[in-house]
Amino acid sequence: VQLQASGGGLVQAGGSLRLSCAASGRTFSNNGMGWFRQAPGKEREFVASISWSSGSILYADSVKGRFTISRDSRKNTMYLQMNSLKPEDTAVYNCAAALGSWASRALYDYRYWGQGTLVTVSS
Repeated sequence: VQLQASGGGLVQAGGSLRLSCAASGRTFSNNGMGWFRQAPGKEREFVASISWSSGSILYADSVKGRFTISRDSRKNTMYLQMNSLKPEDTAVYNCAAALGSWASRALYDYRYWGQGTLVTVSS
């Protein structure tokens, strides 16, 4: 089972990036999925989560209105569209799949983790 995150890079403040998380080895169409990030010297924090049916979506207050999470179950892929990026969004972004079908902010709800993709926002 593997989750592969991609799409990170260097962008100027105000710019946009789209992260992808492709799953292989099994389908996660019945699982909630989420994005977390970890900045240097800081703890991993919740960014966004989406339920199996996309009917429930959660965002961290810091990204609400700027980031959009979505998923394509046919492609077994999740996305994070990030607009109006700020230097404080700089971090390694990880995708994860939960054991349950719901959206969740809690780290302990996530069983499968992908490697991170680095997002750097310059001022």
